[in-house]
Parts: sequence; structure tokens; C-alpha cells
Amino acid sequence: MSATPLSAPRTLTVGRGVCYLLVSATSWGTAGAAAALLYGRSGLGPVALTFWRSAGGVALLLLACAVRGRRLPKRPPFSQLSINGLGLTLFQIAYFEAVAGTGLAVATVVTLGAAPVLVALGARVLLRERLGLAGATAVAGAVTGLAVLMLGGAGSGAVRPGGVAWSLASAAGYACMTLYGRRSAQRGVTADPLASTLYSFLVCAVLLLPFAAGSGLLPQAEGLGRTVLLLVYIAAVPTALGYGLYFAGMAVVRATTASVIALIEPVSAAVIAVALLGEHLAPATVAGTGVLLLSVTGLALAEARQAGDGRA
Repeated sequence: MSATPLSAPRTLTVGRGVCYLLVSATSWGTAGAAAALLYGRSGLGPVALTFWRSAGGVALLLLACAVRGRRLPKRPPFSQLSINGLGLTLFQIAYFEAVAGTGLAVATVVTLGAAPVLVALGARVLLRERLGLAGATAVAGAVTGLAVLMLGGAGSGAVRPGGVAWSLASAAGYACMTLYGRRSAQRGVTADPLASTLYSFLVCAVLLLPFAAGSGLLPQAEGLGRTVLLLVYIAAVPTALGYGLYFAGMAVVRATTASVIALIEPVSAAVIAVALLGEHLAPATVAGTGVLLLSVTGLALAEARQAGDGRA
């Protein structure tokens, strides 16, 4: 039986789940770039942009159900709905705030570099998973990389503490979703990827609507066509498609492995930021980024070896 991105997770092989996560991470790497192009030209701030991303994703997923003749998926349990919905809301809005505050490259690197470390620490505290020497080394390395990035890059103006704080908040939202998925998998509970994606974004849109309305919900008339095209892209590719693939892949791929696959996002975002958006990365920013990402990669390799030895 073939699997589509929104099929039940039990039809997926691990290899296909990894492919889904690779495509998902690549698509996410373009979301911040689209947001950076919208800021200052559309009249939309991070809250309104997150609302339109979520509402647009819901609309496109409902349209996909109608086209395929599929029934509206059953609402997930309240715990899943609330944790994924709140985690996704924090992950998205804090990330867009970080992009506005410190630039695409730094915001994406800190968010996706810190997330696996928070997952490892959360798994130790909440799921009683052993951190081990490799995990402790990775955490120490990630903290060191973040310190180098902050202390060295702040003087150049490339790194702004407020934006980094938003990035860490975004990473916390991502870690909440990942840890909940890991806990559910340990208990043998699987979720419909379509239901997880659709209802999580619905919660996000409902929560943000009053705040978006208060901060300016509608884009300005000048350049409206360009704004609409970028909003449709954000809703379709890194949202409806990207998160559908993410929830499907997470059902069969280990959480830390998935977090490392997600490192494709900061790499692609950094390339876009420098090549297309004209952002400048100071040497300290590059050095801190390298230490941060190498630490997380080491954590993933250690976990892969542990899984191969049959101890995970």
C-alpha cells in the first residue's frame, strides 16, 4: 500500500518518514525568507502574519479534503489538541518575531540549534531517558556556541539579544510538540497526520485572531498582489505541506534524529539570507553557529549508535 503525506502513519517506512522530514525542513527554510520580504512592505507584523499562515493552512487542508473526497478528520484528544496547538502557536509566532528582531539567518540557526538540546533535556526530565556523556557534551557545546554567537555577534549588530530570546522561545514550542509526540509513540499511540496538522493550526488561528485584529490584521493596499502571493506561498508550502509531512514523519522517526534532519532549515535559511536578502554574518556569528550545529549533530550520531546497539 502506498503512502501519501497525509496517510495514516502506520503505512510509512522509516526511510519514507525521513524523506518526508527532509522535504518538510527544506520547505520551512523558506518561510522566514518570505516573512522577511513581507515585513515593512505589507503592513503585517509577526502576529498577523502567523494568523494568516495558520488560517491559510487550515483553508488549504480543508480544500484538499474536499478535492480528495475525504471526510473531515476526527478531532484529536484534548491533550494532543492543546499541546500541539499551543506548542505550534509559540513555535511560529516567536520565530517570526525573531526574524523581525535579529534577522533570518540568526533566528533560524538559534531556533533549530537550540530545539534538539531542549528535546534532549526534556526527555531526560520528563521521559526519564538517559542523557549520557554524548548528550551532556552536546548540551555544553550548544550553550558554548550560543554564548559565542551572542557575545561576539552582538557587537557587530548582527545578533540582537531580544531576537535571540524569541528564537529560544520558538525552540521551546518545537520541543513541546516533539516531546509529546515521543511520549505518545512510547505508549503506542499514533495520530492521524492530517488531523494533527489541521486542528493544531486551527487552534493557532483562533488564539491569535483577537491579537492580530488589534495589531493590524489586513495588509496595506500598496503591493497587495505581491503580499497575497507570498501569504499563499507561506500557507501552502511551509505550512500545509511542510507540517503535514512533519507530523507524518514524526510518527516513525526518532525525535532527536528528526531534530537533526531539521538542521537543513537553518542551513538553507542562512544561504537565502546572505545570497538573496543581503544579511551579513560576522565571524563570531559563523563560529558560534558552527559550534551549535556540530554539537547537535554529535548528539544525533550518538543516539543513532545507541539505537543500533539496541539500547534505545
